Amino acid sequence: MATHPSSYLLSRWIFLRLLGLTYLIAFASLATQVIGLIGAQGILPAADYFDRLFDTFGTQAYRDYPSLLWLSSSDLTLRVLCGVGIALSGLLVAGVAPRVVLALLWASYLSLTIAGQTFLAFQWDTLLLETGLLACFYAPSGWRPTLTTEAAPAPVTRWLIWWLLFRLMFLSGITKLASGDPTWANLTALTYHYQTQPLPLWTGWYMHQLPAWVHQASAASMFVVELLLPWMVFAPPRCRRWRLSACAGLLLLQVMIGVTGNYGFFSLLSVALCLTVVDDRGWRRLLPFLPVERDESQAGARQVGGRWRRALVATAAVALFGLGGLTFAGEITRDLQRSGRPSLDLSWSEPILEWVRPLRSVNGYGLFRVMTRERPELVIEGSADGVVWTEWDLRWKPGAPTRRPRLVAPHQPRLDWQFWFAALDPRGDSYWLSPLLVRLFEGEPSVTALMGETPFGDGPPRYLRLAHYDYRYTTWSERAERGAWWHRELIDYLTEPLSLADLR
Repeated sequence: MATHPSSYLLSRWIFLRLLGLTYLIAFASLATQVIGLIGAQGILPAADYFDRLFDTFGTQAYRDYPSLLWLSSSDLTLRVLCGVGIALSGLLVAGVAPRVVLALLWASYLSLTIAGQTFLAFQWDTLLLETGLLACFYAPSGWRPTLTTEAAPAPVTRWLIWWLLFRLMFLSGITKLASGDPTWANLTALTYHYQTQPLPLWTGWYMHQLPAWVHQASAASMFVVELLLPWMVFAPPRCRRWRLSACAGLLLLQVMIGVTGNYGFFSLLSVALCLTVVDDRGWRRLLPFLPVERDESQAGARQVGGRWRRALVATAAVALFGLGGLTFAGEITRDLQRSGRPSLDLSWSEPILEWVRPLRSVNGYGLFRVMTRERPELVIEGSADGVVWTEWDLRWKPGAPTRRPRLVAPHQPRLDWQFWFAALDPRGDSYWLSPLLVRLFEGEPSVTALMGETPFGDGPPRYLRLAHYDYRYTTWSERAERGAWWHRELIDYLTEPLSLADLR
């Protein structure tokens, strides 16, 4: 018997495997950096962080900062937890016990994001947590469900995934307007975006060279995609083509983001969410080799046997739907308040959201809501004598003007990303910049591995300092003349020459 056109079994099957792949990338990427970032000799050791939390909040810290790493945050534990996440991700891709595996993946990644502090506080980290939590309800039950026997996803859980997709996309558009940023209001934001994004890609240089009217047209098109197309996700079944058109437009936007910049696993996760609106009829045209026959007797037995579970899942889904609505309204309200415009008073909802905030799984979103118009960069310089200075670049952030911006996604080099934020507010980020310099002075291998190749021979330099530069893309003529991707000018030195004794 052919699957009914409104079925979403194949859609769910594909979504869960893409989610498993996203988790795999997230854990594998973090595993290569976690010791240098939060290990015992890392920049911000997790053990010290948990000690401070307990000293400040007492036993309340266990609830406000839930993490398995309270039990142990040793280097071995960090490695093991990343390894467990990688193994669980493989099981999810293989379709083994998806609900159990998803719950364990969510708990593992939550534990690491809590311990990771500022290094794991990006929007796609919280998006992965929220998607992972909702997927626990969306996934089929059983140890080895198959397309021919598993029960169809409950409509309420499917709508919960679509509600997350809507909030992610629509908020990314509406917060650009609510924030009052003039570059979005006059459609000039993309004239800055490609050269000011945290980790540019070489394709962004070419995009930046396009005429201003192209950037304005692109910004206008982006608002159409982010403000109008998400509503089509909720179209009734008879308007199936509307959903498919919305999916195509949203996918095109994610592809453009992914091919012009390095945003870790964000693009893959966003694509996975977008593809959930494609029903089985659409997927069968693309993937005709997948099973089409269903054993309705086994599927029906699963539905009857799990009736009480479905009721609990539906109740939880309705609660999550409401909480998502509060974060949705709250995100817009805060932007309106910051820009000095009238807004609703949603202070009554804060106690409700505060109760679930520690889980980091009911979130507001707003990508690129305020456009950065300049590109300051911090550059670490080292010296053996305090006279001759050599730059110590990171691998993926702009360094030497002639270095081509390279592809690193879906891996996310988190220290490189943090340097972009630190350049915008060096004093505000001194709490991790100072420990970083100490570890570099000490030659700590796990931390120096996060940097580019050391230019100082066998040992660390005797002196370090932070230089503050302004970067911009070169023009066609400048690149033809000098072969440089970037033009840069020194703003000032943020520090005097420092020795290890100065930082202790």
